Amino acid sequence: MTVSRVDADRLTALLAPLADLLADTVESGASVGFLAPLGRAEALAWWRARSAAVAAGHLAVWVAHEGERVTGTVSLALPDKPNSRHRAELVKLMVGREARGLGLGRRLLTTAEEAAAAAGLTLLHLDTETGSPAEHLYRSAGWTRAGTIPDYAADPHGELRPTTLYFKRIGTPATAG
Repeated sequence: MTVSRVDADRLTALLAPLADLLADTVESGASVGFLAPLGRAEALAWWRARSAAVAAGHLAVWVAHEGERVTGTVSLALPDKPNSRHRAELVKLMVGREARGLGLGRRLLTTAEEAAAAAGLTLLHLDTETGSPAEHLYRSAGWTRAGTIPDYAADPHGELRPTTLYFKRIGTPATAG
C-alpha cells in the first residue's frame, strides 16, 4: 500500500474512489461532517470542490492506495492569515472499513504530522466526535485534549454529539519578532 500526497490533477483522477471512501466512512457511522445516507453525487461534488484548495496550496491531501483502489486519506487545512502560518488543522482522516485495524490510520496520521513538521509547522489541531474510536488513535499518538464542546455536530444519523478538540506540538515554536 502506498501513501502519497496528491496534487489537484491526481485528486481529480481519484474522485470516484475518494467518493466511495467518503460514503463508506459515513455509512459506517464515522462523524466526518455528513449525514447518512450520503449519495455518490454529493460525495463526488465534495471531493471535486477540494481540488481548488489543493491547487491554491490551502489544503494538503494524502491518499493511501493500491493502484486506483483508495483505502484511506488525511488532509491538512493550512491557514492563510499571517498570524497562523505556524499551524494547520488535521481534517478528514478516513480509513475504509476493509482497512481498519491494520495501522493505516496511524500511518496516515504520522505522514501528515511529519510533512507538517518538514514544512516548518509547529502546531496541529483537530476536532473529533467525543467517544469515537478516533479519540483512542489521537491520544495514543501523543495528541493533547484541549476540551469538549457539547452538541457541536450531528453524527451521520442526525444526533447532536459532543466534539473534543485536540492539539499536538510537532516542533519548536518560532518567536514572533
